[in-house]
Amino acid sequence: MAEEKQTEQKTNPTRREFLKTGTIAAASFMIVPRFVLGGKGYTAPSDKLLIAGIGAGGKGQSDIANFYKSGKAEIAFLCDVDDRRSAKSRADFPKAKYYKDWRELLEKDSKHFDAVSVSTPDHNHAIIAYHAMSLGKHVYVQKPLTHDIWEARMLTDAAKKYKVVTQMGNQGASNDGTRQMSEWYDAGLIGDVHTVYCWTNRPVWPQGIAWPPPQPNIPKELDWDLWLGTAPKKDYVDKLVPFNWRGWWDYGTGALGDMGCHLVEAPFRVLGIQYAKDVQASVGSVYVDEFKEGHFPESCPPSSHITLTFPKTDKTQGDVTLHWMDGGIQPERPDELLPSENFGGEQGNGTLFIGTKGKMYASTYSDAATLLPTALTKDAKAPQKWARVPGGANGHYGQWVEGCIAGYGKTELSSSFDKAGPLTEALLMANLAVRGHELQGGRIKLVWDNNAMKVTNFDAVNQYVKRQYREGWSI
Repeated sequence: MAEEKQTEQKTNPTRREFLKTGTIAAASFMIVPRFVLGGKGYTAPSDKLLIAGIGAGGKGQSDIANFYKSGKAEIAFLCDVDDRRSAKSRADFPKAKYYKDWRELLEKDSKHFDAVSVSTPDHNHAIIAYHAMSLGKHVYVQKPLTHDIWEARMLTDAAKKYKVVTQMGNQGASNDGTRQMSEWYDAGLIGDVHTVYCWTNRPVWPQGIAWPPPQPNIPKELDWDLWLGTAPKKDYVDKLVPFNWRGWWDYGTGALGDMGCHLVEAPFRVLGIQYAKDVQASVGSVYVDEFKEGHFPESCPPSSHITLTFPKTDKTQGDVTLHWMDGGIQPERPDELLPSENFGGEQGNGTLFIGTKGKMYASTYSDAATLLPTALTKDAKAPQKWARVPGGANGHYGQWVEGCIAGYGKTELSSSFDKAGPLTEALLMANLAVRGHELQGGRIKLVWDNNAMKVTNFDAVNQYVKRQYREGWSI
């Protein structure tokens, strides 16, 4: 089942060479059974996907467990820079060979698995996924797909080039809600949508703060240099690992990166939007003393309101304005709600569509899709156009496993990179406006040239479209 690319190469290339040359890529390849590729004594059921989990703790742990629960996957390898975080996965899958360095895993054992799950901090998603894809491995990458816009475009193109099956980990894309809202919209129940609001209670970690002081004692279980990966070399600090990295630009993408792929996915599917043409942002201020504003450019702001404009599509009559709100900011309650009806979405997250004839909204993962007034939902009539994913959000994992087994181009996935790439780019473009707010000390509208992948009226933010990787790390 697996396609393995073969090439003549040096024996035991260094990891530095491995990264520079784009891994053990092939000029030619042949399809052979996995038991042949695995060598003497290696056997594997032909109907099971062999997965290497890179990032085995936290979300990586739950991803790996869900692949296994599909009944059609085996966890063959585990890789994590932190032995503490990976302990549960290693206990759950004791036969899986364990690595700390993903480069070593790909160098030494790429013949022995079919697919890779990437669940690391955002700044290392693209480099790991690309090198796995260049070896012909199918990839599942946690949201957001990448840290930078250029990386998202590059991975989208790489999926086609290497003909691998891909999925981003925004499991709400497999939920019924986004399909139900598509059917309501296509049936004309709310008219033409011109405005969308998406909001979240994130960040639920510190943001808008000063970089903490370095700590001399790195936990012995953690390889700090490997954790940094593509990011600039810095001394170890407490509480960055395993969670609070999300609020720092070198590693994370803020509230947008954490929740945007869940909440903005539905507008992309329902309205057919893709690349935004302009963006502007206002951000929450931080004061460190009376009338003394703090400026912490390394950290994402504590809150923001971002406005993106998307061009007319074949499903809209004109441009679509999408508002993103984080830090607990929410749009005004719709008039169609009764006074005692709750608005705000599950756990402070939601998406609201405003059309010329009505409104609809949903919560996290597009759960609880609802027409407004809410009484309309029960009796709404719209033909079913879109097949449901068995298991909904939980079925997102098995959908990818089965897609990998079927092979490239055989099945449609909910968040394959041709869908996930443009979605991620739009969110990261919104972050350009957030970072631009700090750079130019005020609020302007950034105009985006999608083909050139750059802002045309404020060049300073273009440095964030494609950042410089640390020396020794490259694609």
